[in-house]
Amino acid sequence: MADLLERLGEIVGAGQVMTGPDMAGYAQDWTGAWVSAPLCVVRPATTAEIAAVVRLANEVGVPVVPLAGNTGLNGGAVAEGAILLSVERMSRIREIRPEARIAIVEAGVVLERLHEAAGQHGLAFPLTFGAKGSAMIGGVLSTNAGGSNVLRYGNTRDLCLGLEAVLPTGEVVDLMSELHKDNSGYDLRDLLIGAEGTLGIITAAVLKLVPRPRAYATAMVAVASLDAGLALLNRLQEATGGAVEACEYMPRAYMEALLAHDPALKPPFAESHDVNLLVEVGATAPRDADPGPDGTVPVQAYLEAILGDLFEEGAVLDAVVAQNDTQRAEMWARRERAAEVALAPGPVAVNDIAVPLDRVGPFLARADAAVAALDPAAVALPVAHLGDGNIHYAVRLSQGDAGLKEAVVEAVEEIVREMGGSFSAEHGIGLAKLPSMRRRKDAAALAAMRAIKAALDPAGVMNPGKVLPD
Repeated sequence: MADLLERLGEIVGAGQVMTGPDMAGYAQDWTGAWVSAPLCVVRPATTAEIAAVVRLANEVGVPVVPLAGNTGLNGGAVAEGAILLSVERMSRIREIRPEARIAIVEAGVVLERLHEAAGQHGLAFPLTFGAKGSAMIGGVLSTNAGGSNVLRYGNTRDLCLGLEAVLPTGEVVDLMSELHKDNSGYDLRDLLIGAEGTLGIITAAVLKLVPRPRAYATAMVAVASLDAGLALLNRLQEATGGAVEACEYMPRAYMEALLAHDPALKPPFAESHDVNLLVEVGATAPRDADPGPDGTVPVQAYLEAILGDLFEEGAVLDAVVAQNDTQRAEMWARRERAAEVALAPGPVAVNDIAVPLDRVGPFLARADAAVAALDPAAVALPVAHLGDGNIHYAVRLSQGDAGLKEAVVEAVEEIVREMGGSFSAEHGIGLAKLPSMRRRKDAAALAAMRAIKAALDPAGVMNPGKVLPD
């Protein structure tokens, strides 16, 4: 042990190897649900240092678990008896090239910092979610994070052109392509994205940037049903040329739990409604974003007109359009507190699932009925990225029984399977969803994944025990 720590110190610097109480902030995730006892924490500053650490780990047979912003929810960074390798010191934005609309960044760059840097050039990196102030690029790539803007811009995978990574053997693979078209063999970039550090450690990336919207039109909308919500989304997409950035669903039960969790938040409407949506349109063209002589912003006028028409038709029950940035922030705060509400103290079963867009409503009806049959006193608190079919289906259980929790998760998964959906949408697998992988993933696909893992990581040192069930 002492010899290993000394050799690690020679690679990264003695002050960058932590043990004992110094590891406390690294060995537990932000939820407190996943706690481990790493052998040590190392904080390399370069790709060469990471490669040397991984080679040493292979030599001595000690696992390596990569860690970015530690904002995961599924135990992907549990590092019991392993070297926990933090990429936080690899935090350089190497280059932003406005003409090519790309950013070249290291894995430890915090997402919000990239937002700010791109914004200085009138551009945006359009991945966003509640943990943007601490999540790092290496982590969002490793989990193929989604967030609120998938509807317009896609998942993290869709926003990445190239990667640099250290493979489990310690070799460095340079895939830092800046090309939009490259058909030169297997796509190793996409293999590493979403692999949760089991196939290598992402150290840098070439990321796509997009024009930053000049103006937003944001509204809270109450509709008669989720079918009406989907119709609203489609109508907005047609009217704005696909400029809808977000369409987020929050039901009555979630709103009630949110206001109980934080009474300082204001309810969106004077009356409560069953189906509440947060919709946002981003305008990049001056004709849509620049205020007219009377101060009216065209994109906001479009949204207000469409909502007015739907109100007359009875499809919209109520609506409030943000008139300034403060009101817009208040609307987003309701949605971005979802993780806090779902993971409040007490027994909870959480499914992060995806179904086809037109099956969100039927799924919720069936899932609510299945949960009620298993635990009549349970309270379902779903929220959804309605525009991409991703539902965070959290259930507060009436008792902390592990069997009940597993029964609820399995019942929801079965409905998802029958509807052609996925039991894992954007939070990754980690440790939490290994049972789901075992139950639900195609056997041939699992065999292929195991073969890839064995080929790239013959010693089994890279984040072992995650993603792939035994």
